[in-house]
Amino acid sequence: SIARLLPPQRPMMLQIWHEVNLQCANYVRGKAVEILIVGGATYIAFKLLGMPYAALLSLLVGLSVVIPYIGAAVVTIPVAVIALFAFGWGSQFIWVMVIYGVIQALDGNVLVPILFSEVNNLHPVAIIVAVLFFGGIWGLWGVFFAIPLATMLKAVFAAWPVKESAPPAEPGSA
Repeated sequence: SIARLLPPQRPMMLQIWHEVNLQCANYVRGKAVEILIVGGATYIAFKLLGMPYAALLSLLVGLSVVIPYIGAAVVTIPVAVIALFAFGWGSQFIWVMVIYGVIQALDGNVLVPILFSEVNNLHPVAIIVAVLFFGGIWGLWGVFFAIPLATMLKAVFAAWPVKESAPPAEPGSA
C-alpha cells in the first residue's frame, strides 16, 4: 500500500489520505448520479419530442458529463445531426436543440454545484471558483480535476494543525 512509502510519523498525512480517499469515492458516486439524472432527463425530453434513437443519444449525453464541457460539445454533433436528418431545419429541430441546450446549461450551472456540494461537502460557489481557477491554470485538465483538487485542498486545510497564539503578556512582567 502507499502508506508504507510514507514516513513512520504521519498522523496528519494519514488523516488527509483518508479524507481524500473518502471524498474521491463520493465524487465517483456523484458523477454516477449526475450521469443518471442527465441521461434520464435527456431520454424523457427526446422521447417526448419524437427524436429517433432517443435511448442511444441519451446514453451518450449522460456519459458525456464525465468529461466536463468537452463531452457535451462532442455529443452535440450526433444530437444535432440526427435531429437534422429526422426533422429538417424546422421548428422541431430548433426545439430539440433548445431543450438539449437547457439540459446542458442546467447540468453545468445548477446540478453539478448542488450535487457535488452535497457529496463532497463543498459550497457550490467553491466548486464554480475551483472550476474557473484550475481551468484557467491548467485548461481542460484543470476543469476535469477541479472538484477533486478542491476537495484535496479542503482536506489539507482541515487537517493542518492550528497554531495557538501565546496569551498576552501581563503588564510589568517583562
